[in-house]
Amino acid sequence: MCGIAGELRLDDQPAQLDNVKKMLPALKRRGPDFAATYRQGALALAHSRLAIIDLSAAANQPLADVSGNWVIVFNGTVYNYRELRQRLSQRGHAFLSHSDTEVILVAFKEWGEDCVLHLDGMFAFAIWQVDSQTLFLARDRLGIKPLYFSLNAHHFRFASNMQALLAAGEVDKQIDPVALHYQLTLHAVVPAPNTILQGIRKLEPATWLRINTRGQQQQQRYWQLWAERPLVHYNEHDWRALLHQSLSEAVKKRMLAADVPVGVLLSGGLDSSLLVGLLAEAGTKNVHTFSIGFENQPEEEGNEFKYSDWVAQHFATQHQKYLIPNDAVLKRLPEAVAAMAEPMVGQDAVAFYLLSEQVAQNVKVVLSGQGADEVFAGYFWYPQMHHAQGDVLQRFAPYYFDRPHGEFLQTVMPHYHGDDHSSVLVQQRLTESHADRFLDQVLRFDVTTLIVDDPVKRVDNMTMAWGLEARVPFLDTALVELAASMPPELKLKQQGKYPLKALARGLIPDAVIDRPKAYFPVPALKYVRGEFLSFMRDILNSRACRQRGLWQADYIERLLAAPEQYMTALQGSKLWHTALLELWLQTHVD
Repeated sequence: MCGIAGELRLDDQPAQLDNVKKMLPALKRRGPDFAATYRQGALALAHSRLAIIDLSAAANQPLADVSGNWVIVFNGTVYNYRELRQRLSQRGHAFLSHSDTEVILVAFKEWGEDCVLHLDGMFAFAIWQVDSQTLFLARDRLGIKPLYFSLNAHHFRFASNMQALLAAGEVDKQIDPVALHYQLTLHAVVPAPNTILQGIRKLEPATWLRINTRGQQQQQRYWQLWAERPLVHYNEHDWRALLHQSLSEAVKKRMLAADVPVGVLLSGGLDSSLLVGLLAEAGTKNVHTFSIGFENQPEEEGNEFKYSDWVAQHFATQHQKYLIPNDAVLKRLPEAVAAMAEPMVGQDAVAFYLLSEQVAQNVKVVLSGQGADEVFAGYFWYPQMHHAQGDVLQRFAPYYFDRPHGEFLQTVMPHYHGDDHSSVLVQQRLTESHADRFLDQVLRFDVTTLIVDDPVKRVDNMTMAWGLEARVPFLDTALVELAASMPPELKLKQQGKYPLKALARGLIPDAVIDRPKAYFPVPALKYVRGEFLSFMRDILNSRACRQRGLWQADYIERLLAAPEQYMTALQGSKLWHTALLELWLQTHVD
């Protein structure tokens, strides 16, 4: 929906608007409709708006209450803002706009930090309280909207992306060794609070942070996901009925919370097709759907148009599809990397970037099927983990880690060597309480941590790069909580995602439900050859790469000599992973 930024001085100096103005250009693509700044004492704020709800100037930000004592900048959408507005009005509060932004601000005035408990949506926001000279920041439960910050003795700064903080300057750009281990082991997942740079952190999902002008901080997690069976026994029919109701409601509220048209990113897979089916079931007409495809490789098809065409024809959607040739992928790849707040190796990052460019010319908001595989156990590695033997790490690492710790030590220079940080993280997260079974622990870890800093982050970055807001019904809080309570065996039936498949019967064509599991491929980034190999060789042999001293030369030489022999457990290219990180550093840090 928007880009937010701010600076709070901690050294008794007044805030400088110039510092937040430096951040605005890096936020403009997230919010191309309007931009403004605010300054009061030690605080300066900046906001770049994508107008979705209440398109009038009354909803522009930074937005202050009537008294001027509270000021907010907000990125995201609150789906229950109408209900909250009515409740708050009954408590005597007046409103000057029809925006969800003002509802958050008034909710904070009424409930303080507990306002987040009342918000149903995706959000990252900051509220300045003038009388107490205190800044309050919060992030949604599943981390759908990002919030980065930097801190030193002089100031606390925050923004929707790392590019904005880097533009403001005074950031420690050294590589964080712990984050580097995550980056190269968890296929570019760097869980909060870490980022690849030592000087930039990110607020964890479901967390709020309060900081005052003396630098005193308070931080609290306000929500946790439990993965335990309910006290009431449900059979398959019961689960299907509960799922139908919950997912239908998740889709409905994401369609209604907008004063602009809403489309659907239609891959042709089960998840996005089911969203279209539920819209049709609800009576929604003239749905706009969009698909993208790429050139085939001998090993893999580069598009799923056959399936998306079936769905579009079946529901008579207003459908558009785009076929991207390989030369266009390579030409536009640096643009996609420039839009990445953090280095992202997922093939679909560039796909979402190129698709969003086209979609944004037609609509401002789209629904995406992202998250369904993690919530309902749709990937091939979940059954592998489920049937594996040993402790939690032995059951998880072989099927997920991109490289074991020994290979990590061969990949990077000794300066970056240290403990097996990824294994420590996994061991910790998979032994936390309130999860009945091992797969419950895995799926909870995936949904609350891994997905946040991989596919969810990719979708946010690549869509917002074109002023397009993506909404993810499968990551609706109530739906996620329901799914977490389902027995693992139910999710794993019929090669995974059985509850969704059962729900889809009769709603969408059976051929889409029964098709083999596919991904969102850009084959040229998986089977690296030709111009793509030359492109990556140039990056890794560049002077900037050598001067950085990050990579072990003999390891890089092995990857370049036989790139298709070095694939991860999840079938990603290790060469692409290293080249992408190096290109990101050259683009954003050097």
